[in-house]
Amino acid sequence: MSMRERIKPLLLPIAALLVFEAWMRLAAVQSDSLAPPSAIALALAGALADGSLLAATRDTLASAFAGLAIGGAIGLVLGVALGLSHVLSRLMEVTIEAIRPIPSVALLPIALIALGFGYRMEIAIVAFACVWPVLIVTRAAVGGIEPRLIEVARVLRLTQLDRIRKIVLPAALPRIVLAFRLAAGIALIVAVTVEIAINPLGLGAGIMTAQQALRPDLMLAYLVWIGVTGFALNAALTAAQQTLFGRAALTDDNA
Repeated sequence: MSMRERIKPLLLPIAALLVFEAWMRLAAVQSDSLAPPSAIALALAGALADGSLLAATRDTLASAFAGLAIGGAIGLVLGVALGLSHVLSRLMEVTIEAIRPIPSVALLPIALIALGFGYRMEIAIVAFACVWPVLIVTRAAVGGIEPRLIEVARVLRLTQLDRIRKIVLPAALPRIVLAFRLAAGIALIVAVTVEIAINPLGLGAGIMTAQQALRPDLMLAYLVWIGVTGFALNAALTAAQQTLFGRAALTDDNA
């Protein structure tokens, strides 16, 4: 891809920012919820310089990744089990479909009573949200494995554990990695939402503190930084997925 082709997608956002900056300055708009892009950039630079933004990012990502690890592990185990056993899958179908639609933030009152404020409560909510994409995609990936591979495992008289380790997981791995990539985005969203709603730490709490201090520039700087963090996380996971699986990763994304 040439440099010109890389720059083209940036032209519209840059033009929109320039127009918004001119409108805010020329119209002398005074607002508790809006700020010129230049002011947002200065607030972002200031928050990075004093370390507050990086500390908040550390807290949010720690909860998001811990919840992703716990929820992803649970979803992976359940997904493999359900994918291998059609009987178990049918037995669990109603239970899963009854629990899965519950919004993770609806569990906040229960989690707060049980775990209190802090990392544990946030990690529990994130883990609940991350279970479902990993479970659903893993179940579909395992259930769609070529039957002849399973027959080979039976002919070789592999134990159930060896069958999963040597045949099932390698065959389903590209889609499992895709499931974790999807769950990583959900983990970041849920972590910030929990922090905005109730938990006094991380990027979400920083947004609320800036809003209460009537600092729209800083509040929007936090929002911009969350977008940058999410973009960087997705880009890193996409690059890792494509490095590991090449064209197979692109095929699964387009499926």
